[in-house]
Amino acid sequence: MSNQSIIEYCAPTLAGLKTGSLFLVKNESYEEINSDIRALNRVLKEKGLRAIPVRKKSGSTLIYVYRLNFLEKDLRQPEAEEILLERGYTCSDPCRCVARLAKRLACGDEFPHEIGLFLGYPAGDVKGFIDHPNEGVKCVGCWKVYTDKEKAEQIFRKYKKCTEKYKEAYQNGWPFSQLIVQAG
Repeated sequence: MSNQSIIEYCAPTLAGLKTGSLFLVKNESYEEINSDIRALNRVLKEKGLRAIPVRKKSGSTLIYVYRLNFLEKDLRQPEAEEILLERGYTCSDPCRCVARLAKRLACGDEFPHEIGLFLGYPAGDVKGFIDHPNEGVKCVGCWKVYTDKEKAEQIFRKYKKCTEKYKEAYQNGWPFSQLIVQAG
């Protein structure tokens, strides 16, 4: 697993702009990927982030990088709690929610629609996607927007700029660990 890939797919999370990010790693062996994740977590933990494998398929692993304090806040929103409770989550513990998400990901080929809550998407947009995936879409960027189009477009631009700046900084020699913002 390369730091370049982590930066490319997780820059807004590393920068403290986003709750979580997903990225796929092609792996030679589960032992190697687990070793890479342990090494990554040694760096991330100091800044309040975590990385866990949430789905392993033949030849690849889907990794979830997230800020626990952001996730706790996001999952406490009443609309988010409602969505999760309807799908069998225990909302009192975000780590258990992540474990439940990983279990749901492992059971099927499709992503459970509530995954957006774990990535920092607005609960209203996640609910809109669950209820009517092709109706009422105001715009599409990092996610399908059903609620506040202007705010979402502003966030999309911020994420894109962050990713560009992080990739440039890393290519210019900034150490990976210095690109991770301390959790607030």
